[in-house]
Amino acid sequence: MGAIIFSDVHADSLAIRALAACIKTPLFRKEFGQIDLLVNLGDLVHRGDRPQETLEMIHTLAQEYRLVSVLGNHDHAYLNRLLVSGSDPASTYRHELLRGSPLLSIFDNMPMEWSDHDMLFVHGGPLDLGNQTLRLKCWQRLSHESGDSFAGYYYTASMAFAALEARGFMHMCCGHQHENICCRKTEEGIIQKKIDFEPLTAENEENKYHIEVARVQLDAPTLFRVGGCHGDYPEFAYTDFTTFSYIRINLRD
Repeated sequence: MGAIIFSDVHADSLAIRALAACIKTPLFRKEFGQIDLLVNLGDLVHRGDRPQETLEMIHTLAQEYRLVSVLGNHDHAYLNRLLVSGSDPASTYRHELLRGSPLLSIFDNMPMEWSDHDMLFVHGGPLDLGNQTLRLKCWQRLSHESGDSFAGYYYTASMAFAALEARGFMHMCCGHQHENICCRKTEEGIIQKKIDFEPLTAENEENKYHIEVARVQLDAPTLFRVGGCHGDYPEFAYTDFTTFSYIRINLRD
């Protein structure tokens, strides 16, 4: 029993298709077992130029697995017609073609957070800061210093752990910033754990996807930020709620 977690697809249908195919390979199933749940941490849209194909793939995955989604800041911006950076004219044009499409039903009543097994899942951050756009949970950003900015409210790891503890959570899993990170709360204080990826291989077995994995035990309060599931090296994660695995696919080879 386990969950696949991904974030920041950004209309890259090739990356989400690679993830969908990868988790069905014998090598992946042998290593991680049965997949019962997919958790989308937000930002399905913007920046990439295949939004229709991406949302079609998400709807397909929702028929194959139990799918839970939380809202990302780019999803929020697209739905509310807010201007954000990063989308070229081709991306903007193809996103505008989707206005009114039934594919957008995936966003109906989508929450900004979800929780399971003492873990909070959110796109940006865990803080309750009111309804101002850049302070919403889908716009919050993990940083070394706190404060408002034009990109969203910045919060620190200590602020996140305090918010989680107040609500009875041990762990948080987020995305948003396209860069993986692992912060653990220990007796010595909050430390950033190095994420060391190692190749996942098996003898005498065809390995269509070149996969790398980094594992973390869920034996201390931890903040997990998952890298973006887009580009040549899409990242995602797996957890059975005893361990947490960062996973990266190399699509170039």
